[in-house]
Amino acid sequence: MSAPVRKPEWLKVKIPAGENWRHVSDLLAARGLATVCDSARCPNKAECWGASTATFMVLGSVCTRGCAFCAVSRSSAGEALRPEEPDQLAEAVAELGLRYAVITSVDRDDLPDRGAAHFGECVRAVRTRNPGVRVELLIPDYREGEIELVLEPGPNVIAHNVETVERLQGVRDRRASYAASLRTLSLANRWSLGHGGAPRVKTSILLGLGEERDEVLATMDDLRAAGCTSLVLGQYLRPTAAQIPVASYLSPETFEDYAAAARQRGFSSVVSAPLARTSYHARQGFEGGASPADA
Repeated sequence: MSAPVRKPEWLKVKIPAGENWRHVSDLLAARGLATVCDSARCPNKAECWGASTATFMVLGSVCTRGCAFCAVSRSSAGEALRPEEPDQLAEAVAELGLRYAVITSVDRDDLPDRGAAHFGECVRAVRTRNPGVRVELLIPDYREGEIELVLEPGPNVIAHNVETVERLQGVRDRRASYAASLRTLSLANRWSLGHGGAPRVKTSILLGLGEERDEVLATMDDLRAAGCTSLVLGQYLRPTAAQIPVASYLSPETFEDYAAAARQRGFSSVVSAPLARTSYHARQGFEGGASPADA
C-alpha cells in the first residue's frame, strides 16, 4: 500500500477567533439552522464565520445520498421538514446583516418532489424579508417539474456541482451522474433566459481525485455548452478517514493555469485556488468575476 500524500504548506488554515465567529454560531443554534460549513467540514469555515457569513443548508442535515468524498451525515430517509425553517432562515439573514446569502441543501430522494417545494419556500421567505439581499442557490440535481419550484422566487445565481470529470463520477452516489448534472445546469440556464434575466449559472469541480488535465479542460467545454457561466475549482481535501483519500495535491500555479483556461473558454467568473469551494467569496465572484488570487 502506498503512503498517503502529504498535505502541502499552502493548505493550512487559521484557527477561528473573534466575536463574529461566536455570534454566527450562537445565532444558528438559536434558530435551529444547519450550515454546509459544519456538515461538510469546509476548510474556510473560520474565515467565513469570522466575517459573519455562512452557507445555510435547508431540508435538514441528513443526506439520502452517499458520495465517497463527502462528510455530510447520510441515511435512507432524511429528517422531518420544519415548517418554521423558511422564516427562521429569513430572520437569520436579516440579523447577520447579509448583502449576499447562499442557500444549499442535502439531497432528499425520500420526498416526492425531492424537497424542491420546501427549498423554494426558503428562498421566497429570504427574498420577502430581505428585498435588497442577493441570493445564490446551490441545488441538487433537480429535474423538470422540480427545478421550477426552486427558481420561481428569482435567485440571482443558480449553482449545481458536477463535482469531477466524467471518468471519475463513480465517487458520487450512484443516483448522481455527469449527464444528470449537465441537464440540471442546462435547465437552470434555460429558465433564466426564459424569464428575462442574464443567466448566472455556476458549478464547481474538485481537483486531486485522479483527473487528468485534458479531462478537466473537456469538462469545462461541456459546462460552457450547458450554459454555465461561473466556475469554481478547488482542491479535494479528505474530511475524515471514512472518505476516499486524496490522489494528488495541486500547486497554486496549477490552479492559476486552470483559471486562465477557464477564462479563455468564456466563463465570466472564475474562482480557482486550493481552498476554493462553491460558495467561497460568492459575493465577490458575483460582483466582479473574481480571480483565483483575490477572489
